Order: sequence, then structure tokens, then C-alpha cells
Amino acid sequence: MIECPRCKSQVDGLQNVDPGLLAKLKEMGETDLSSQACLSCISELSTQNSEPPAPLGETTNPAAYSGGVLMAQEKAKEEHRVALWKSRVQLIKAARNAMTGKHFAEAALAYEKYLKILEVVFDVKKGDLLRPEIFKERARTTELTVVTSVYWDLLRIYDTQPKYQERMQAVSKQLASFAPFTPIFNDIARRAESFSRSAKNPNIVKQFLKLSGKEKSKCFIATSAFGPASIEVQELRKFRDGALKSSLVGRRFILLYYAYSPKLALFLDKHSWFKPAVRATLRLLIKCVS
Repeated sequence: MIECPRCKSQVDGLQNVDPGLLAKLKEMGETDLSSQACLSCISELSTQNSEPPAPLGETTNPAAYSGGVLMAQEKAKEEHRVALWKSRVQLIKAARNAMTGKHFAEAALAYEKYLKILEVVFDVKKGDLLRPEIFKERARTTELTVVTSVYWDLLRIYDTQPKYQERMQAVSKQLASFAPFTPIFNDIARRAESFSRSAKNPNIVKQFLKLSGKEKSKCFIATSAFGPASIEVQELRKFRDGALKSSLVGRRFILLYYAYSPKLALFLDKHSWFKPAVRATLRLLIKCVS
């Protein structure tokens, strides 16, 4: 991947900008000039600085031209997003190969580029963070597991150097945000517990366990159906803590629920038309156990 000198995006390659276009841009007062740029930038510059041909005997319609420019820009942006989304696969492969070879700096760089690509693809505003909800809305829930594994690797990489302590802390919070919604959560939690005994920053690892524990304690399906502050969610939590946790069968049921409920909650959020039936079922359950 190469950084475009104009838009600063990571792209597969750069193209030479036409010398005539460079000269025209310079005449127009453009200061951020470079002899090379990505295809998206070249398309945008060419469209902005070209004059559309007018029909014979007619003058150009400024409004129509402006609309055409906007459409071309949007098309170029979408093509750029698609190219970035495809490129993420190679970044993940490169990062994991680097992890296997214990080339942690290379792995961290590839992982950071991957996360940056997600921010661009999903239009995350500057200063905001990636959230699991983004992937639910875009029907790409399988990416949650990949993101979780990336944050887990970054947590361990940043632990190797004291100067990366702040980054490690930020990654810990992100890992706690994503992990509970994935099938690898229990495995990550076990590894984190073991890692906390040898980590250079054990408090940050324990921070992840504490934060993710709070996420895990949520009634995922009920929260999705009723909302986190609803009476129904509170009643189900009381039943879980007061009845289920007191028996071996109940505890096994809770573990089974935590293993599958995050995916069901994601499905429920995606297909909101199914929520009334779920709410009716849960209310019947609450009535039976009250």
C-alpha cells in the first residue's frame, strides 16, 4: 500500500498526473501539487477542471454540469471505498504473517492500516471510534470477529514497549467493546486472564477483563428487544442472578446463552420487524418465572 500525496489515503498504486493538468491547477492557485496521485484524485481533478462540450448552437447548462461533477465525484469515492475494502484482506494476511515471524512493528503497522480502512469505508468521523453497531447496520457482522482479533493482537504488541502504554489502553477499551459480540469472546477472555500474569502492563489487561465483563453481564436479546433501561431487562437479570446462578444447570444455561445470544441480538437489530414477537415471548417467560 502507498499513501497518496494529495488525499493521504492508502492505495495500491499511484498514477502520473498529466503535465497540462498540473499547469492548469497551478494557474488556478492550487498549492498542494504532486506529479503522482491515486486514481480517485486524478478522476476528481480531471472532472473539476475539464470543460464539458456544449451542443452545437447551444450554451453549456451550468446546473447540469455541476450535477454531473457531483455524480462523478461520488462515483469515484465509492470506487475508492470498494478498492479499500478489498485491500483489507491482504493487510490482515500480511499482519498475521508478521505476527508469526514475531515482526511486531510490521504487524502493528498493517493492523493500523486495516483499522483506518474501516474508518474510511464506514465514514467514521474524525475523533470518533469504530463501534460494533456500525457493522450491524451494514450487514457485515462477520467482520466483528476479525476486528476483535486485530485489537487482541495490538493489545499484546503495544505491551512490548512502555512508550505504547496509552495506545494499549485505548485498544483495551475497543477490545472490550467488540469482543462480547463475537464467538471468540470466551477464548479471548481466557487468554487475557493468562496474559495478565506475564504482561508488562497487567492493569490494562485487567481493565479489558473488567470492561468486557460488564458487557457480558448484559441480557443481549432482551436489551435489543426492550432497551437497556427497561423493566423487562431488569426482571430477567434478577431471575438470572437470583435463580439461575444458584444451580449447576442454571449456570450451564447462562454460559450457553452468552455463547449464542450476541449473534441473535445482532440478527434482531438487523431485522427489527421480528422484535414484537420476541417481546411477547419474553414477557410470557417473565410472567412464568416471576
